Amino acid sequence: MKENRQITGRIFDIQRYSIHDGPGIRTLVFLKGCVLRCRWCCNPESQEFSIQTMAVDGKNKQIGRDVTVEEVMEEIQKDSRYYERSGGGVTLSGGEVLYQPEFTKALLMECKEAGFHTAIESTACASYQVIEKLLPYLDLYLLDIKHCNSEKHREFTGQPNTLILENAKKLALEAKELVIRVPVIPTFNDTKEEIRAIAEFAASLPNVKKLHLLPYHRLGQDKYNGLGRAYLLDGYPPFTEKEIEPLLWEAEKTGLACQIGG
Repeated sequence: MKENRQITGRIFDIQRYSIHDGPGIRTLVFLKGCVLRCRWCCNPESQEFSIQTMAVDGKNKQIGRDVTVEEVMEEIQKDSRYYERSGGGVTLSGGEVLYQPEFTKALLMECKEAGFHTAIESTACASYQVIEKLLPYLDLYLLDIKHCNSEKHREFTGQPNTLILENAKKLALEAKELVIRVPVIPTFNDTKEEIRAIAEFAASLPNVKKLHLLPYHRLGQDKYNGLGRAYLLDGYPPFTEKEIEPLLWEAEKTGLACQIGG
C-alpha cells in the first residue's frame, strides 16, 4: 500500500518497550489533537493539534512534529522481534487518534500488513462513520468511559458523553475486542455509586468482559506549568491501592473481569 506510506500525521512522541495499553511488549505512538479537555489529562501537550513550545527542565522544547506513515513504520519495525516473542504490537494513543482519522487508518493498515497486533486508546468522541473505517485493521479498542452523567462529564471534560455512550454500544457489536477503561478521578467519579454505574453500563454491552480502573496520578502536572496553564486538580493526592480496592470490588459485582491499571 505504497500510497498509505506517504500520508502525513502529527505526533508528539513514540514510546518503545511499553508493557501497558495492550498485550505484550508494545510501541506506543502518541498523536496530537483532542476534542476533550479533561481536567486531569496527563498529556496536556496532546490536546492542541498545533505544534507548541513547552518548558522542560528549564529549556523550551518543541512539542509536535509532522511525520509520514513510512517514517513511523521504520521506528515501529525496529522492535518487531519483541512483538513476536511477547504477543505485543502497536498502540495508537494521544490526544485522540480519531482527531486524525486518515493518518490513523493508514498507520493501522500498514501495521496489519506487517503482521502486528494493533490497538487504539480512544474516547470514541467522533462520528461512528469515522470509527467504523478503522475496525477492519484493529485488534483491540481500549475505550475510555469516564462518567455516566452527561452534565458532570461536560463539566470536567468540556463535552457531553452522549455520543461516546452511543458509540460504545455499536463498538460492542462490531469491534474484535473492546475493553472499557475508567480513569478514577477525585471529585469526578471516585464514589462507589459512580463506578458501579459505569461498570453496569459496561456489563450491559455485548461481548465486553473486561474493565480497567486507572487511578488518578499527577505525573503530568509539570507539563501544565511548562505550557503556562493552570492545573485544575492541584492539591489532590494520587490514589493509593487501598483507596481504589473498594471501587474495584464494586465494579466486580457486575460480573466483569476487573483490574487496577491497564
